[in-house]
Amino acid sequence: QALSEIEGMGGRGGNLQETRVQPLTKRRIDMHSFCNPSGFQRSPYLSARGNFANMFQGSTEEGYKAYHADKYDEDKNPNGIINFGTSENKLCFDLMSKRLTQADMNVMDPPLLQYPDWKGHLFLREEVARFLTYYCKAPAPLKAENVIVLNGCGSLFSALATVLCDPGEAVLIATPFYGGITQSVFLYGNVKLVYVYLDSKITGTSTRPFQLTVEKLEKALQDARAEGVTVRALILLNPQNPLGDIYSLSELRDYLEFAKRHELHVIVDEIYMLSVFDESATFHSVLGMDRLPDPQRTHVMWGITKDFAVSGIRFGTLYTENQDVANAVASLCYFHGVCGPVQHKVAQLLRDRGESVAPYWINQVYLRANHARLKAAHTYVTDELKTLGVPFLNRNAGFFVWIDFRKYLKTGTFEEELLLWKRFLDNKVLLSCGKSFECSEPGWFRIIFADKTHRLQLGMQRIRKVLEEREQEILAEEKEQPCQSDQDGKADSTDEVIFVSRHQEPACASGSNLGDLIGLLQQQMRSSDWLQKNTAEQFA
Repeated sequence: QALSEIEGMGGRGGNLQETRVQPLTKRRIDMHSFCNPSGFQRSPYLSARGNFANMFQGSTEEGYKAYHADKYDEDKNPNGIINFGTSENKLCFDLMSKRLTQADMNVMDPPLLQYPDWKGHLFLREEVARFLTYYCKAPAPLKAENVIVLNGCGSLFSALATVLCDPGEAVLIATPFYGGITQSVFLYGNVKLVYVYLDSKITGTSTRPFQLTVEKLEKALQDARAEGVTVRALILLNPQNPLGDIYSLSELRDYLEFAKRHELHVIVDEIYMLSVFDESATFHSVLGMDRLPDPQRTHVMWGITKDFAVSGIRFGTLYTENQDVANAVASLCYFHGVCGPVQHKVAQLLRDRGESVAPYWINQVYLRANHARLKAAHTYVTDELKTLGVPFLNRNAGFFVWIDFRKYLKTGTFEEELLLWKRFLDNKVLLSCGKSFECSEPGWFRIIFADKTHRLQLGMQRIRKVLEEREQEILAEEKEQPCQSDQDGKADSTDEVIFVSRHQEPACASGSNLGDLIGLLQQQMRSSDWLQKNTAEQFA
């Protein structure tokens, strides 16, 4: 039953090259997106499920392994891989290392070395409730009894999928989305994802690229039900990874009302809620709403990994008013618990004890510095992209920029996108390609900017080198095959997408407008030595 849709996975032995996923319609999860069966021999030592987990990989995992085998180090390995693919904040080690080694952190009481309540130590759950009440602007104090603590939000996704869905049932999620969710819900619980495909074109009721609307949710749900798929829940990422979108209160209310109409649970991941780094953007937590449409089916996740720049500390928390859900998830905490000393440190980090620690330290020291550093790093990377004439979504949350590299794809396929991704990796810079987020349009990439200046500079130099080489190749190809134009799938120019161009086929003068000609001139200026040879002094 667990892998009933995977042919040939029932026994041991045999060749996985012959394994094929049975046909699924567009809005069902296609496991080939995450598996690489080519050349893979099934292990006789593993079950069918074990073999499937063993081959469950994609460009994200491949790049991550390559990075760890060849990490960039300014002194020891200057030609190593720079990681712009893993969503980590590397800007605040100085602040966090100092805070986590202060005297109040270094406590080792007997209860910390004993088994806790599986929901987490009460002292920690009380601090989490107070912390979320303050930062989520909850209308009434949140309760410790509704807090469950696990070792990361990935574990929370696994636990929630397991207790809310039966094997083979599904959860709605808008694409593009953080691909790790697929592993979390599928590998343990055999829960599928039903995709709500978003695209860059602004059509219908959309007002921005990749906008999630209730109409799109309704269509995806009805399509899934028409196929006989039982959908139990909706996942919302707010702020959204990889887009950086922040949902307005009215949007959140619409999504929750949609879920209530269809009796769907809503899992809201707010792990980047304190990583909104520009005052022009305002984050609204679901926990800050005056009234939840369906509080018994609304479950909110948060963790310190992103907002406090400590991805190596595995800590995530769930807030739910549904005690059945809380108790079911807590029963799985036996497998996903947080060790006692770490629970103490997290409680101290979040605790309100006057000016020596939070919220004074969090607000006046950490968040102020973190937001300024994130904003500066974001500005540097986006300025570089503007110089290159590369389109991107201009957002102010998270650690990432969603970039449009479609003009560097000649045929506009996912195979070509993967080749471009590998080319970046060959040039020692790791990015995340759109397919790993299940983006419906080939050519979009995510870049992580929350890094130190010297790595950002070197990484952007390597990216520039790849793009300029690719630009020259495309121009050479167009000279050989002039006026072969295909504008399908190219994004329209909007205020939301910065520098979206229409000059993918500059050789076709017949279809050019002023924007095309300016774009062509920019390309030629960047890719030639004309400016070096023709200086102002020579003209004088």
